[in-house]
Amino acid sequence: MKTKILILLSVILLSSGCTKYVKDGKTSVIYEETGQTITENILCKPTDEELLNLYKEHNVSTLDEVPECNKFVPSSGKYHSLWESILVKPLAFCILKLGYLFNNMGISVMVLGLLIRLAMLPFSKKSVMQSESLKKAQPEIAKIEKKYRNKTDNESLMMKSQETMMVYKKYNINPVSGCLLAFIQLPLFFAFLEAINRIPAIFEGDFFFGMKLGMTPWVGIKSGKYIYILLIVLIILSTYFSFKKTMNSQSNDEMQQQMQFMMNFMIIMICIASFSLPTAIALYWIVTNAFAVVQNYIINKSLEKRK
Repeated sequence: MKTKILILLSVILLSSGCTKYVKDGKTSVIYEETGQTITENILCKPTDEELLNLYKEHNVSTLDEVPECNKFVPSSGKYHSLWESILVKPLAFCILKLGYLFNNMGISVMVLGLLIRLAMLPFSKKSVMQSESLKKAQPEIAKIEKKYRNKTDNESLMMKSQETMMVYKKYNINPVSGCLLAFIQLPLFFAFLEAINRIPAIFEGDFFFGMKLGMTPWVGIKSGKYIYILLIVLIILSTYFSFKKTMNSQSNDEMQQQMQFMMNFMIIMICIASFSLPTAIALYWIVTNAFAVVQNYIINKSLEKRK
Protein backbone atom coordinates (compact mmCIF):
# COMPACT_ATOMS: atom_id res chain seq x y z
CA MET A 1 0.00 0.00 0.00
CA LYS A 2 2.85 2.38 0.88
CA THR A 3 4.50 1.74 -2.47
CA LYS A 4 1.25 2.57 -4.31
CA ILE A 5 0.94 5.83 -2.35
CA LEU A 6 4.56 6.76 -3.23
CA ILE A 7 3.94 6.05 -6.92
CA LEU A 8 0.72 8.11 -6.89
CA LEU A 9 2.44 11.04 -5.16
CA SER A 10 5.36 10.93 -7.62
CA VAL A 11 2.98 10.94 -10.61
CA ILE A 12 1.02 13.89 -9.18
CA LEU A 13 4.17 15.87 -8.46
CA LEU A 14 5.83 15.17 -11.82
CA SER A 15 2.71 15.92 -13.82
CA SER A 16 1.77 19.17 -12.06
CA GLY A 17 4.50 21.44 -13.37
CA CYS A 18 7.26 21.64 -15.94
CA THR A 19 9.47 24.04 -17.84
CA LYS A 20 7.69 25.88 -20.66
CA TYR A 21 9.56 27.45 -23.56
CA VAL A 22 8.88 30.63 -25.50
CA LYS A 23 7.37 29.78 -28.89
CA ASP A 24 7.48 31.62 -32.19
CA GLY A 25 4.54 29.86 -33.80
CA LYS A 26 5.36 26.17 -33.25
CA THR A 27 9.12 26.70 -32.97
CA SER A 28 10.96 27.26 -29.68
CA VAL A 29 12.86 30.56 -29.50
CA ILE A 30 16.64 30.19 -29.31
CA TYR A 31 18.99 32.80 -27.86
CA GLU A 32 21.50 32.79 -30.72
CA GLU A 33 24.45 34.04 -28.65
CA THR A 34 24.43 30.93 -26.44
CA GLY A 35 22.19 28.42 -28.22
CA GLN A 36 19.96 28.33 -25.16
CA THR A 37 16.22 27.61 -25.55
CA ILE A 38 14.38 30.50 -23.89
CA THR A 39 12.24 29.53 -20.89
CA GLU A 40 8.81 31.13 -20.68
CA ASN A 41 7.83 30.44 -17.04
CA ILE A 42 10.97 32.01 -15.52
CA LEU A 43 11.13 32.52 -11.75
CA CYS A 44 12.95 35.87 -11.88
CA LYS A 45 13.79 38.59 -14.40
CA PRO A 46 16.85 38.48 -16.67
CA THR A 47 19.26 41.43 -16.50
CA ASP A 48 20.91 40.90 -19.88
CA GLU A 49 19.41 43.61 -22.15
CA GLU A 50 19.40 41.47 -25.30
CA LEU A 51 17.73 38.59 -23.50
CA LEU A 52 15.24 40.95 -21.85
CA ASN A 53 14.33 42.44 -25.23
CA LEU A 54 13.82 38.94 -26.60
CA TYR A 55 11.22 38.28 -23.88
CA LYS A 56 9.50 41.61 -24.53
CA GLU A 57 9.51 40.99 -28.28
CA HIS A 58 7.55 37.76 -27.76
CA ASN A 59 5.17 39.34 -25.20
CA VAL A 60 6.04 36.96 -22.36
CA SER A 61 3.54 37.83 -19.61
CA THR A 62 5.61 36.08 -16.92
CA LEU A 63 8.08 38.98 -17.04
CA ASP A 64 5.63 41.24 -15.17
CA GLU A 65 4.90 38.66 -12.46
CA VAL A 66 8.39 37.85 -11.23
CA PRO A 67 10.98 39.77 -9.14
CA GLU A 68 14.64 40.50 -9.84
CA CYS A 69 16.76 37.38 -9.31
CA ASN A 70 18.62 38.91 -6.32
CA LYS A 71 15.23 39.51 -4.62
CA PHE A 72 13.74 36.09 -5.33
CA VAL A 73 12.31 34.07 -2.41
CA PRO A 74 10.31 30.80 -2.51
CA SER A 75 7.04 32.72 -2.02
CA SER A 76 7.70 35.00 -5.04
CA GLY A 77 5.27 34.98 -7.98
CA LYS A 78 1.91 33.29 -8.31
CA TYR A 79 1.03 29.81 -7.07
CA HIS A 80 1.02 27.32 -9.95
CA SER A 81 1.46 23.87 -8.42
CA LEU A 82 2.49 21.91 -5.35
CA TRP A 83 5.48 20.58 -7.31
CA GLU A 84 6.75 24.10 -7.94
CA SER A 85 6.09 25.34 -4.40
CA ILE A 86 7.70 22.56 -2.39
CA LEU A 87 10.59 21.59 -4.70
CA VAL A 88 11.38 23.90 -7.64
CA LYS A 89 11.23 27.30 -5.93
CA PRO A 90 13.15 26.30 -2.76
CA LEU A 91 15.88 24.73 -4.91
CA ALA A 92 16.01 27.84 -7.12
CA PHE A 93 16.32 30.02 -4.01
CA CYS A 94 19.26 27.89 -2.74
CA ILE A 95 20.99 28.03 -6.14
CA LEU A 96 20.68 31.84 -6.26
CA LYS A 97 21.82 32.37 -2.66
CA LEU A 98 24.89 30.16 -3.11
CA GLY A 99 25.56 31.77 -6.49
CA TYR A 100 25.65 35.26 -5.02
CA LEU A 101 27.73 33.96 -2.10
CA PHE A 102 30.38 32.40 -4.40
CA ASN A 103 29.89 35.10 -7.04
CA ASN A 104 29.59 32.26 -9.54
CA MET A 105 26.35 30.47 -10.44
CA GLY A 106 28.29 27.55 -11.94
CA ILE A 107 29.94 26.77 -8.60
CA SER A 108 26.53 27.12 -6.94
CA VAL A 109 24.97 24.51 -9.24
CA MET A 110 27.86 22.11 -8.60
CA VAL A 111 27.89 22.59 -4.81
CA LEU A 112 24.13 22.18 -4.45
CA GLY A 113 24.22 19.11 -6.71
CA LEU A 114 26.84 17.58 -4.40
CA LEU A 115 24.84 18.50 -1.28
CA ILE A 116 21.79 16.72 -2.70
CA ARG A 117 23.95 13.67 -3.44
CA LEU A 118 25.27 13.75 0.14
CA ALA A 119 21.71 13.92 1.48
CA MET A 120 20.90 10.83 -0.61
CA LEU A 121 24.00 8.96 0.63
CA PRO A 122 22.21 6.72 3.20
CA PHE A 123 19.75 5.57 0.51
CA SER A 124 22.56 5.12 -2.05
CA LYS A 125 24.54 3.03 0.43
CA LYS A 126 21.53 0.83 1.10
CA SER A 127 20.99 0.41 -2.66
CA VAL A 128 24.62 -0.69 -3.19
CA MET A 129 24.38 -3.14 -0.28
CA GLN A 130 21.18 -4.56 -1.78
CA SER A 131 23.00 -5.04 -5.12
CA GLU A 132 25.80 -6.94 -3.36
CA SER A 133 23.26 -9.13 -1.55
CA LEU A 134 21.52 -9.85 -4.85
CA LYS A 135 24.85 -10.96 -6.35
CA LYS A 136 25.29 -13.44 -3.48
CA ALA A 137 21.74 -14.69 -3.83
CA GLN A 138 21.86 -14.98 -7.65
CA PRO A 139 23.01 -18.67 -7.83
CA GLU A 140 20.12 -19.77 -5.58
CA ILE A 141 17.60 -17.63 -7.48
CA ALA A 142 18.89 -19.11 -10.75
CA LYS A 143 18.28 -22.64 -9.37
CA ILE A 144 14.70 -21.70 -8.49
CA GLU A 145 14.15 -20.23 -11.97
CA LYS A 146 15.49 -23.44 -13.55
CA LYS A 147 13.38 -25.62 -11.24
CA TYR A 148 10.10 -23.92 -12.22
CA ARG A 149 11.05 -22.94 -15.81
CA ASN A 150 8.26 -24.85 -17.62
CA LYS A 151 5.69 -24.85 -14.79
CA THR A 152 2.86 -22.35 -15.19
CA ASP A 153 0.18 -23.76 -12.86
CA ASN A 154 -0.88 -21.68 -9.86
CA GLU A 155 0.58 -24.07 -7.29
CA SER A 156 4.01 -24.06 -8.93
CA LEU A 157 3.99 -20.28 -9.28
CA MET A 158 3.08 -19.93 -5.61
CA MET A 159 5.85 -22.34 -4.58
CA LYS A 160 8.33 -20.46 -6.78
CA SER A 161 7.32 -17.17 -5.16
CA GLN A 162 7.64 -18.62 -1.64
CA GLU A 163 11.07 -20.13 -2.31
CA THR A 164 12.30 -16.86 -3.86
CA MET A 165 11.07 -14.91 -0.82
CA MET A 166 12.91 -17.37 1.44
CA VAL A 167 16.15 -16.62 -0.43
CA TYR A 168 15.46 -12.88 -0.13
CA LYS A 169 14.91 -13.31 3.60
CA LYS A 170 18.11 -15.35 3.94
CA TYR A 171 20.21 -12.57 2.38
CA ASN A 172 18.18 -9.73 3.93
CA ILE A 173 16.98 -8.44 0.55
CA ASN A 174 13.99 -6.11 0.33
CA PRO A 175 12.79 -5.92 -3.32
CA VAL A 176 10.87 -2.69 -2.63
CA SER A 177 13.84 -0.82 -1.13
CA GLY A 178 15.60 -0.83 -4.52
CA CYS A 179 12.82 1.42 -5.86
CA LEU A 180 12.86 3.74 -2.85
CA LEU A 181 15.98 5.60 -3.98
CA ALA A 182 14.43 6.26 -7.41
CA PHE A 183 11.19 7.55 -5.84
CA ILE A 184 13.16 10.02 -3.71
CA GLN A 185 15.91 10.92 -6.18
CA LEU A 186 13.91 11.33 -9.40
CA PRO A 187 11.62 14.15 -8.18
CA LEU A 188 14.67 15.98 -6.76
CA PHE A 189 16.62 15.48 -9.99
CA PHE A 190 13.82 16.81 -12.21
CA ALA A 191 13.07 19.68 -9.81
CA PHE A 192 16.75 20.67 -9.75
CA LEU A 193 16.98 20.70 -13.54
CA GLU A 194 13.75 22.68 -13.77
CA ALA A 195 15.03 25.20 -11.22
CA ILE A 196 18.21 25.67 -13.29
CA ASN A 197 16.20 26.14 -16.51
CA ARG A 198 13.94 28.74 -14.94
CA ILE A 199 16.61 31.05 -13.47
CA PRO A 200 17.92 33.54 -16.07
CA ALA A 201 20.74 34.66 -13.72
CA ILE A 202 22.39 31.25 -14.17
CA PHE A 203 22.47 31.41 -17.95
CA GLU A 204 23.67 35.02 -17.96
CA GLY A 205 26.74 34.16 -15.89
CA ASP A 206 30.20 32.86 -16.74
CA PHE A 207 32.02 29.88 -15.26
CA PHE A 208 35.79 29.67 -15.82
CA PHE A 209 38.05 29.54 -18.89
CA GLY A 210 35.64 31.80 -20.82
CA MET A 211 32.74 29.34 -20.61
CA LYS A 212 29.26 30.87 -20.46
CA LEU A 213 26.77 28.95 -18.31
CA GLY A 214 23.99 29.31 -20.88
CA MET A 215 26.11 28.39 -23.89
CA THR A 216 25.82 24.96 -25.46
CA PRO A 217 29.02 23.14 -26.53
CA TRP A 218 27.88 23.19 -30.17
CA VAL A 219 27.62 27.00 -30.21
CA GLY A 220 30.84 27.32 -28.19
CA ILE A 221 32.85 25.13 -30.57
CA LYS A 222 31.42 26.96 -33.62
CA SER A 223 32.54 30.27 -32.10
CA GLY A 224 36.10 28.93 -31.65
CA LYS A 225 35.96 28.08 -27.92
CA TYR A 226 37.41 24.58 -28.05
CA ILE A 227 37.34 24.24 -24.25
CA TYR A 228 33.78 22.97 -24.83
CA ILE A 229 35.21 19.80 -26.36
CA LEU A 230 36.65 19.01 -22.91
CA LEU A 231 33.16 19.52 -21.44
CA ILE A 232 31.70 16.91 -23.82
CA VAL A 233 34.53 14.46 -23.02
CA LEU A 234 33.90 14.88 -19.27
CA ILE A 235 30.16 14.31 -19.72
CA ILE A 236 30.80 11.06 -21.62
CA LEU A 237 33.51 9.78 -19.23
CA SER A 238 31.54 10.55 -16.06
CA THR A 239 28.47 8.84 -17.56
CA TYR A 240 30.48 5.81 -18.71
CA PHE A 241 32.10 5.14 -15.32
CA SER A 242 28.87 5.67 -13.36
CA PHE A 243 27.01 3.25 -15.68
CA LYS A 244 29.92 0.77 -15.71
CA LYS A 245 29.69 0.29 -11.96
CA THR A 246 25.97 -0.49 -12.22
CA MET A 247 26.66 -3.02 -14.96
CA ASN A 248 29.39 -4.73 -12.92
CA SER A 249 26.97 -5.24 -10.04
CA GLN A 250 25.03 -7.78 -12.16
CA SER A 251 26.33 -11.35 -11.87
CA ASN A 252 23.92 -12.91 -14.35
CA ASP A 253 25.52 -13.20 -17.83
CA GLU A 254 22.29 -12.46 -19.67
CA MET A 255 21.67 -9.41 -17.51
CA GLN A 256 25.27 -8.31 -18.06
CA GLN A 257 24.72 -8.38 -21.84
CA GLN A 258 21.48 -6.40 -21.52
CA MET A 259 23.17 -3.81 -19.30
CA GLN A 260 26.11 -3.57 -21.71
CA PHE A 261 23.73 -2.85 -24.61
CA MET A 262 21.79 -0.29 -22.56
CA MET A 263 25.00 1.39 -21.40
CA ASN A 264 26.36 1.70 -24.95
CA PHE A 265 23.02 3.02 -26.21
CA MET A 266 22.74 5.58 -23.38
CA ILE A 267 26.31 6.80 -23.86
CA ILE A 268 25.68 7.36 -27.60
CA MET A 269 22.45 9.25 -26.83
CA ILE A 270 24.11 11.36 -24.11
CA CYS A 271 27.04 12.08 -26.43
CA ILE A 272 24.61 13.46 -29.04
CA ALA A 273 22.56 15.37 -26.42
CA SER A 274 25.68 16.87 -24.79
CA PHE A 275 26.24 19.14 -27.80
CA SER A 276 22.99 20.99 -27.02
CA LEU A 277 23.24 20.88 -23.22
CA PRO A 278 23.75 24.29 -21.52
CA THR A 279 27.02 24.47 -19.58
CA ALA A 280 25.23 24.92 -16.23
CA ILE A 281 23.39 21.60 -16.61
CA ALA A 282 26.52 19.90 -18.01
CA LEU A 283 28.47 20.91 -14.88
CA TYR A 284 25.77 19.46 -12.64
CA TRP A 285 25.79 16.21 -14.66
CA ILE A 286 29.58 15.82 -14.53
CA VAL A 287 29.97 16.57 -10.82
CA THR A 288 27.11 14.37 -9.61
CA ASN A 289 28.17 11.44 -11.81
CA ALA A 290 31.77 11.78 -10.59
CA PHE A 291 30.49 11.84 -7.01
CA ALA A 292 28.46 8.67 -7.65
CA VAL A 293 31.57 6.88 -9.00
CA VAL A 294 33.68 7.83 -5.94
CA GLN A 295 30.81 7.09 -3.56
CA ASN A 296 30.25 3.58 -4.96
CA TYR A 297 33.99 2.88 -4.89
CA ILE A 298 34.23 3.82 -1.19
CA ILE A 299 31.09 1.86 -0.25
CA ASN A 300 32.28 -1.25 -2.10
CA LYS A 301 35.72 -1.03 -0.48
CA SER A 302 34.10 -0.85 2.95
CA LEU A 303 31.93 -3.87 2.11
CA GLU A 304 35.01 -5.85 0.97
CA LYS A 305 36.72 -5.19 4.33
CA ARG A 306 33.74 -6.69 6.17
CA LYS A 307 33.99 -9.99 4.21
